[in-house]
Amino acid sequence: MALIVPYLPLNPLLPRPKGAKGAKGAEGMKKQIPSNNCGGHRMKAVIRLIDGFNHRLGRVMMYGILVMMGIMAWSVITKAQGAPALWTLETAQFAMVAYYVLGGPYSMQMGANVRMDLIYGEWSIRRKAWVDLFTVLFLMFYLGVLIYGAAASTAYALGHYGPHPFGFFWGLLTGSETLGRLEVSRSSWKPVMWPIKAVMLLGFFLMFLQCLSELLKDILRLRGQWDLPPGTMQDSSSPAGTQ
Repeated sequence: MALIVPYLPLNPLLPRPKGAKGAKGAEGMKKQIPSNNCGGHRMKAVIRLIDGFNHRLGRVMMYGILVMMGIMAWSVITKAQGAPALWTLETAQFAMVAYYVLGGPYSMQMGANVRMDLIYGEWSIRRKAWVDLFTVLFLMFYLGVLIYGAAASTAYALGHYGPHPFGFFWGLLTGSETLGRLEVSRSSWKPVMWPIKAVMLLGFFLMFLQCLSELLKDILRLRGQWDLPPGTMQDSSSPAGTQ
């Protein structure tokens, strides 16, 4: 709760000290008053880090639609030649999953996700921040469940059938665990499944981080330290939201 308490300046009704001695006294009073600027700068640094990475990744994933178009075009060409490729259908599905989950954080950041807005758009930025501050917690809980499920599925694809997927990943890093029998698709192509499941795990984790970024923005809006409305990318050349 201490993070959302606004900074209270010196009371303007009090008499101001005069002279050099008074100036030193005023400086001493300022030093004694706790300031939340340090916490605000730290939150903005976290926001810039998360938003910057997800923004760049989202701009790259925009070209994933061209990859899917190329795969489907090759599928049509091979079918027309009487020798259809076995890998095109599943590869297109994998590309679409990667396009969706890795582009999701960028969509959340820009507010481009599809939603029905009846009264939200008429609210003030402060009221939106209050509502978003609570609703984003539900989304973070849901993404936490998805992250655990994706981790368990990825561990299963790597040959781990136990109940602790994160312990298995740590064991792979430390050498106490080894890979088991890799899961493969039941199709005639039979690709291994762990790469696309790892992509899903990464995408869910980046969405969770983007939710954290949006949560910090709402806190800063309530403190009057973030002027950009929801769904607006921070502009480093503008003083808004950077002070």
